[in-house]
Amino acid sequence: MDEIMRMSPAAIRIVLRHGMLCVGCPIASFHTISDAAREHDLNEQQLNQDLQDALVGKD
Repeated sequence: MDEIMRMSPAAIRIVLRHGMLCVGCPIASFHTISDAAREHDLNEQQLNQDLQDALVGKD
């Protein structure tokens, strides 16, 4: 998650929109999208799509 947020600051908005507190979390550098979705009881496919959209500027 940390790498995604560093690659695209727009991804931070997605993370916050999903109610996640990954920004500044010391575990974010170890969590994959799957880990984060599971930890926050989110739909992994939707989270992944939203993050991909942010990476290409569709958010």
